[in-house]
Amino acid sequence: MITNSDPLSPTASSIRIVLHPSDFSEASLVAFAHALKAALISKSKLVLIHVSDEDETSRTEFPAVRETLERWKLLPPGSPRSAVTELGIDVAKVIGHGSDPVKGVLGYIEQYGADLIVLATHHHGLDWLHKSISEPVARKSREMTLFVPTGSGGFVSLTDGSVSLRNVLIPIAAIPQPQPAIAGAARLIQQLKCESGKITLLHVGDNGSIPAVVTPEVPGWTWHKMTKQGNVIEVILEAARQADADLILMTTDSRNGFLDALRGSHSERVLERTWNETILHGEAPVSAHFVTVDRILTQLFLDA
Repeated sequence: MITNSDPLSPTASSIRIVLHPSDFSEASLVAFAHALKAALISKSKLVLIHVSDEDETSRTEFPAVRETLERWKLLPPGSPRSAVTELGIDVAKVIGHGSDPVKGVLGYIEQYGADLIVLATHHHGLDWLHKSISEPVARKSREMTLFVPTGSGGFVSLTDGSVSLRNVLIPIAAIPQPQPAIAGAARLIQQLKCESGKITLLHVGDNGSIPAVVTPEVPGWTWHKMTKQGNVIEVILEAARQADADLILMTTDSRNGFLDALRGSHSERVLERTWNETILHGEAPVSAHFVTVDRILTQLFLDA
């Protein structure tokens, strides 16, 4: 059963620190655009971190925040550094020394915290993906993580900061509770100021087992329901193609449900095969105090 509700009332954002690990690659620049957009929306601190065993790393190699904001028409050309803080964000550039970037970034999170991590990964070699999911420190920090694979444009333009999000797919099941993902999708759409689009709720299983959910009213957006049977991952990917999905948003239990289905080789299959989808995978404990409108614990997998 799907029922409508009043729009979500605005509440304070729980994102205080957006962390972007950068390897100074083209893929990292696209990920940087998403991190910067997230920091602007949440009025939070943006931390750019580079971990390397090289001694010659300079802060000038980091993405240029002010130049990007000027290109996005949020700052006039030649703005001083203080103009960035006037937009409600703070920026820090951190250089870490070590041979293991994953260990270095997780160590930073453990010491200083992070509410959202946005990073680039590659189609070949998904160590970032596996470790960020499996490392205990990642779960303890309850961070949100956005993966942007090489070649991905994501849904935030590096050129002008515009957002392209039209179709969202949300796989739902009785367990884990799907409502946090539904509320999170509505919140994301509102925060990104996406004027119109379609949200499709996908249930893999029998019609009789589809959970009752409440769909918030989002101006300009419509809700649709789809029920299919088959292998979870195969059905999700096929439904994403049918719906022309820009984003697949999933809320899962930290030990059961979609998370286990997407680990290991399944994760690689999803990332390697969804060349035209953006996949957001949410890891949300069933405990209600962790699953709130503004704090869905998520992992995001982006592909374009």
